[in-house]
Amino acid sequence: MSLYVSNNTTAFSVLANYSNNMSGLQKSMTRMSRGTKETSDDPSGVGISERMRSQIRGSNSARTNVENGVSLIQTADSWLQRINDMLGRMHELAVEANDGTKTNIDRGNIQEEFKQLQEEITRITSRNTSAAKYNGLYLLRGGSGNAIDNGDGVSSGTVKLQVGSDTNQTFSLALANLQVTNSATIGTVHTYTYSTNHTVTGSTHTTVTWSSVIDSTKSSVASANTIGMIQRAIDHVSNSRSRLGAQQSRLEHTRSGLLAHEDNMRAAESKIRDVDMAKESTELAKYQILNQVANAMLTQANQLPSSVTRLLGG
Repeated sequence: MSLYVSNNTTAFSVLANYSNNMSGLQKSMTRMSRGTKETSDDPSGVGISERMRSQIRGSNSARTNVENGVSLIQTADSWLQRINDMLGRMHELAVEANDGTKTNIDRGNIQEEFKQLQEEITRITSRNTSAAKYNGLYLLRGGSGNAIDNGDGVSSGTVKLQVGSDTNQTFSLALANLQVTNSATIGTVHTYTYSTNHTVTGSTHTTVTWSSVIDSTKSSVASANTIGMIQRAIDHVSNSRSRLGAQQSRLEHTRSGLLAHEDNMRAAESKIRDVDMAKESTELAKYQILNQVANAMLTQANQLPSSVTRLLGG
């Protein structure tokens, strides 16, 4: 082996290896302390994981929207339950009033309670003072629930929920319109007359609107067909609750799907971006040993030029 004094190539080679090992040790320590890979560790993987992270955050936000939608429906249904209860009491009062043993004073007392129930339903469902609200949205005035700037009304449309992390992944939530001004037909009351031999001699078919039931100026406990009209109103509210319940069921399935999607995306992103601690701890131990050995070898390599003095008899 040749000996050189000016250039200790062995020491330089050991130093280069020592520097590489030190760099590997520093990177390994950094990855373990951070827990995730840097762009330089896996450029394409980091790009993919960032897109996945965006999807995860979007899904999480969409799940919050869905939960808000469920809360809105539950709030609306609680008000509808109160209305169902009051309509049930109105039906009971109408049956009670249709009794020949009652005096006019009795019917007047019954009418007073009947009217108060009509006005309470109107207070809950109608005008800008409507009690049925959720976060400022009107729940029983139809449309989008948002009050318009001019006039006592709400804007048309539905309540739109963003239920996914991508464009157009929306859900339209339809609200019931139970305002006192709603003149939409909710059913028909059919009555028949019969002859002595039980054949039909005549019939009437009275169209029932929502306003005709709850507007105290249009109907009373003694009005014709009051019992049948209230029954149609009860069916109408029950149908509204069924639609809301179906929408809530769908949203709950959406929420479960978003949870599963987010869980799977997090697992996939973790495989790409997270540091394998078991593997990295092995790398760390390897670089620690190599650095210790390289440090010892560098000391030995720096002593090689001193062999020249022995050749000179020093």
